[in-house]
Amino acid sequence: MGDEQKSKLRLEIAHVLFIDIVGYSKLRINEQSAQIDTLRDIVRGTEQFHAAEAEGKLLRLPSGDGGALAFRNSPEAPVLCAEEIAKALKSHPDIRVRMGIHSGPVNEVTDLNEQANIAGAGINIAQRIMDCGDAGHILVSKHAAEDLEQYDQWQPYLHDLGECEGKHGERLHVVNLYNNEIGNPAVPGKFGRKAIAGTTASAATGNRRRYSIVAMAIGALIVLGVTSLFLTTRTAFRNIAGRGAPALPASEKSIAVLPFQNLSDDKSNGYFTDGIQDEILTRLSKIAALKVISRTSTQKYKSAPENLREVGQQLGVANFLEGSVQKVANAVHVNVQLIRAATDEHLWAESYNRKLDDVFGVEGEVANAIADQLNAKLSGAEQKAVAEKPTQNAAAYDAYLRAIAIDNATTLETTKQVTGLYADAVRLDPQFALAWARLAVARSQLYFNGVDLETNSGAAVKEAADRAISLQPELGEAWLAQGVYRYRVLRDFKGALQSYQEALRRLPNSAFVLEQMAHLERRLGQIDEAQKHYHAAAQLDPRNIGILLTLGDTIQSVRRFDEAQTIFDRALEMSPGNEGAVAGKALSFQGQGRLNEAAEILAKAPDKSQDEALAIARALQLYYERRFDAAIVQIQQNTPTVFANDPRTMTLLGYCQKFAGKDDDARVTFTRAAAAMKPTPDSAVIVDARELPAYLAWAYAGLGEKEKALEQARHAIADYDGDALCKPFAETSLAIVEAQLGDIDSAVATLPHLLEVPNGETRGDLRINPLWDPLRKDPRFQKLVAEEQH
Repeated sequence: MGDEQKSKLRLEIAHVLFIDIVGYSKLRINEQSAQIDTLRDIVRGTEQFHAAEAEGKLLRLPSGDGGALAFRNSPEAPVLCAEEIAKALKSHPDIRVRMGIHSGPVNEVTDLNEQANIAGAGINIAQRIMDCGDAGHILVSKHAAEDLEQYDQWQPYLHDLGECEGKHGERLHVVNLYNNEIGNPAVPGKFGRKAIAGTTASAATGNRRRYSIVAMAIGALIVLGVTSLFLTTRTAFRNIAGRGAPALPASEKSIAVLPFQNLSDDKSNGYFTDGIQDEILTRLSKIAALKVISRTSTQKYKSAPENLREVGQQLGVANFLEGSVQKVANAVHVNVQLIRAATDEHLWAESYNRKLDDVFGVEGEVANAIADQLNAKLSGAEQKAVAEKPTQNAAAYDAYLRAIAIDNATTLETTKQVTGLYADAVRLDPQFALAWARLAVARSQLYFNGVDLETNSGAAVKEAADRAISLQPELGEAWLAQGVYRYRVLRDFKGALQSYQEALRRLPNSAFVLEQMAHLERRLGQIDEAQKHYHAAAQLDPRNIGILLTLGDTIQSVRRFDEAQTIFDRALEMSPGNEGAVAGKALSFQGQGRLNEAAEILAKAPDKSQDEALAIARALQLYYERRFDAAIVQIQQNTPTVFANDPRTMTLLGYCQKFAGKDDDARVTFTRAAAAMKPTPDSAVIVDARELPAYLAWAYAGLGEKEKALEQARHAIADYDGDALCKPFAETSLAIVEAQLGDIDSAVATLPHLLEVPNGETRGDLRINPLWDPLRKDPRFQKLVAEEQH
């Protein structure tokens, strides 16, 4: 290209839809022509094609088996077009099409034939995203998905697949777009066994609830209470619906910080905008005189929603902070405005211009100005906390902002990325206490869930937490870090609760701290206190479905089933079709032995759902109905791979195979499950929220190894001594092992206690669970089952 041509090269951001026909080269020539002609007619017949072309906002790139459409009008345009195409293709099932969507730079070029064409990273990445899919898939890049999350109607369509390896080893983060009418819910073949069926922010359930309810579902074989496997995943349940919720009372000193607009020409600076917004919110949340809504509840709204009064009622706030950030080279421009929700009145506005290496104090200035406008009095400690600059190192702060921009995500894969960014921040500035504190929280989450324990060891969590508290003893986040270390690593519940109480004094508007306190109080058997703190968290995070669902779990752990069902119904009103709520409600019915009602609620969920909680709830339904062959199929074929390979799921599969008369298969499965939990005779079984010590006893019992099973079950009870959430499960496991191995007297003798304690047994489960079959003829067991649950 000559210098004159180079000077005319103009890049612009386009929203690209790449389309091709799967298996095109294997078709006969006449079939190729017919299919490409039909596909071309369908594409050209879409409303989006006509609208963009009429506005001069459409560029086209044909290819032999499809092509690309580059829309320059809206991030929604390629998705709406893909939706129209997918619906039209239902009348042409012989045309097997896949599509990929990405927003990125493109430019118009002239090819070797002197023909106008388009090129650029936007086109290339859209094609690579598409190449990750199979027939029927509509795949979206993570960047494009984040844009779509700003539109309420697309949130339920988006399902995170994790990373796909493209050409030359390139890693692409891919999101699957589908609903009951369009797209393909199956995990693409290229993801194989590594695919994680988590979801993006918009999916029906988030990961804390998602994982905890899976543990609960497996445990529901014998116990209804949730086992909290991944109960502490950061900011789970990010499905924030905008409908179906009652208006909440609003204090005059209440505020929600809405997503800031990214006005930078380089849209990759979105992380910087998100980070600035989150930091302003964090500073405000340190002011006790204010009520500040959590980011989890605000992030699904648009930057400047038209219906502010309605949004204010949904969030229970009187005021909103809107803003924008523009980053150009080394300069940053931040614009903010305070708005009254009820009247749309602008109360205050300000602009801040800073050099990049002097941006650290803007968040504190904004928070102080808002406090003044709302007449909120700050204590001396609060003034210091709000004004304090976390670092003076621009590179460290950039890494930190990149981390917090995605620290509200749902998957453990994202948490691994977050951990790496926080580690970069403290490497660049070892005095960066806030980054150390957040690093401790992120690493503790990975440690708690058994992810990369060499990097995320207990010692690594301790180092980060101790560095934070030693650098800034009054930092609320440092006390939070101490709490998660004591809770997740040391399992020192009382010590952790004390640390959380210190954190709450310094972070009075932190729904996350309140949730952590509630989780601990459940483990301490303080159910009333736990409920109080879940309710308080819900006031600060009113659109967080996960808090409702965990509250429902807590209530039904003490067998207040009707009240728990009401909570699940509230969640479904807020987020219709939420699969976590559907699964929770079904499990509640199963725990009461009400299988017909459980079947009815499960039938309302999509047949091809990739939600693992729902998959396990369906497997349990088949198990309880004694349709063991169908349960086996459900676990082996319809449960996401990562959970099908979980040793607890394998244990359930082993008992289904055993009760189906497939003894050889059961032995293989039980052996595999036991090896996963205890690879060698000298291996220590991990004692954490997954309750593996108890499940190992189940596996030994399935293998008929009586002494090992009984010894392991007793060890599990000792392992969870002092844990009111997990110990009842371990005690129930011992009773089941005794029942399965013929010690009827010992098993029956334990049941009255288990029917009384929180997180223990239910009479409904005793009636229907095949594991209790050895006790059915015992009069004492019959009497217990016949009595009313109270």
